[in-house]
Amino acid sequence: MSEECSHNCSSCGSDCAERTEPQSFLEFTNEASHVGKVIGIVSGKGGVGKSLVTSLLASAMQKKGYSAAILDADITGPSIPKMFGIKELAYANEVGIEPVETKNGIRMMSLNLLLEDASDPVIWRGPMIAGVVKQFWTDVCWGDVDYMFVDMPPGTGDVPLTVFQSLPVDGIIVVTSPQELVGMIVGKAMKMAEAMNVPVLGIVENMSYFECPACHEKHFIFGDSHIEEMAAQYGISNIARIPILADMAAACDHGTIEDIDAVWLNDMIPALERV
Repeated sequence: MSEECSHNCSSCGSDCAERTEPQSFLEFTNEASHVGKVIGIVSGKGGVGKSLVTSLLASAMQKKGYSAAILDADITGPSIPKMFGIKELAYANEVGIEPVETKNGIRMMSLNLLLEDASDPVIWRGPMIAGVVKQFWTDVCWGDVDYMFVDMPPGTGDVPLTVFQSLPVDGIIVVTSPQELVGMIVGKAMKMAEAMNVPVLGIVENMSYFECPACHEKHFIFGDSHIEEMAAQYGISNIARIPILADMAAACDHGTIEDIDAVWLNDMIPALERV
């Protein structure tokens, strides 16, 4: 213990044996950023639609009059700019990096906004990737944001841990699909959130069913839904199902995801507003 010790471990950076409080890993934004609520979009598996749900929720909150932003934390597989039709690059000013805005005013930052060629692979190890995610939080001039949605990579590795420890995450939305295998893997993400004391605000089942446009009968292409069982197991009250839609897939490919009216997520909005 230092002779000048104030016994206030929360304001001390020393790693002494007498430390009585855990050291916080939270990072702070810059002077040009004032972020309200931070919502993580997570899953234990890739390909279930985290980026889709992130885009739809951000668009929904922006349409309700809130200021929304997206931090694309999927560094090695960024897809958010393409879904919004963004082709311009981000640029820096004297304070930090300026985010790019969509046609409806959603602010976003993604590694693809810093690459000359969006198809260039990012061949980095975990610590460097995690460092970039932190820089997106600390170095981007986000401005006044009511809701920031963080599009996470799959799994429970470096980036999700960095987000949970470095950003003031207010809650997460878990994305899944009907397969039982996916449900088992998603459980890992739920338990990680519990271990990090981050509340789960809801579960979204993507590719839940296909509705025939002629007879309106629902076909469960990927098997029966298990979202109710999963929600009951973890005590989650807010659930939503997104169907398989050709128009939505086309909107993602053509960069017009903001034109989709995500009525399936309407019950998620009050959960976000109560955060």
